[in-house]
Amino acid sequence: MEWYSKVLKNYVGFSGRAQRKEYWMFVLFNLIISIILAILESLLGITNVLTGLYSLAVLLPSLAVAFRRLHDTGRSGWWILIGLIPLIGAIILIVFYCQDSDPNENQYGPNPK
Repeated sequence: MEWYSKVLKNYVGFSGRAQRKEYWMFVLFNLIISIILAILESLLGITNVLTGLYSLAVLLPSLAVAFRRLHDTGRSGWWILIGLIPLIGAIILIVFYCQDSDPNENQYGPNPK
């Protein structure tokens, strides 16, 4: 939960670097919260209200941590736009997000490890 709150506190921090653990723990907690909200919606009989509001609330932090994760691999944050290419773009981004950090300082800052 510490990694999730760390990302939320730095919700507009598009500069710097984010290590793999920070990114993937944020994704994991996002997924868990979304599933819980979807179950609540189905029990209450409302459709996509809670998940829609939650998705809107974490949109900026999600983009910021994705940018920082790409920075950590030595790429510009604008590589996130490759995700607009159906299927192939998402696969390429997953590969980028899974890669290890640049071992040294790069143009986006020191190694966060």
